[in-house]
Amino acid sequence: MKRIALGLLLALMPQLATAEEVEVELVLLADASGSIDAAEIAFQRQGYAEAITDPSVLAVIEGSAYGKIAVTYVEWAAAGTEDVVVPWMVISDAASARAFAEALLPPPRRAFGRNAIGSALLKGKELIETNAYEGWRKVIDFSGDSANNWNGPSIAEARSEVLAAGITINGLPILCRFCNGRPSGADLERIYAERIIGGPGAFVITADSEASLGDAIRRKLILEIGGWVPADAPARRVAGAD
Repeated sequence: MKRIALGLLLALMPQLATAEEVEVELVLLADASGSIDAAEIAFQRQGYAEAITDPSVLAVIEGSAYGKIAVTYVEWAAAGTEDVVVPWMVISDAASARAFAEALLPPPRRAFGRNAIGSALLKGKELIETNAYEGWRKVIDFSGDSANNWNGPSIAEARSEVLAAGITINGLPILCRFCNGRPSGADLERIYAERIIGGPGAFVITADSEASLGDAIRRKLILEIGGWVPADAPARRVAGAD
């Protein structure tokens, strides 16, 4: 019996050691709550698709210690409706970045309802803890146009669980998404900095116009992948006229 047990253990050992090492495990949590219409969903996905394939982002990935990152894109809304639009993918070069971007644009919207930020953060934690990768750093990239939490776990409760798991939360508050007449309150950046972000090197980069959203996403990815922090952390504003 002991020999059988030992044989089974030896057979399982390769499976237990299959986690692929990457520079960072990055969960992109994008707002798909009730304030976001179909055009904005498409615009936001396009912004991430362009950013992840940008030469400056690819240069940081290729120049990192592991030369690759693991990324997943998730749209969040009401508690429990978080939708994994693009499952975990490894990006190491232009071809793999392009594959991620191409997978991101076509899927239909499947997340609906009122804001549940706490639930979204815990979904990000779950995805990091159950994937097949081992990142030197683990990061949740949270974006949204408000700080309301209408259902599910509280932001404070979820944030504490995420940080206790060794995961950093960075924030991308969007003050004027698609400039559609629904700009968020002027204190959204401060609220993100005080109540949502956390962990080693956590920071906020703010997009305040349609024109600045793509640039904010690109800069945020560069910082997250490189493990860098803006000089004026925890909050840095990205203006439209850059």
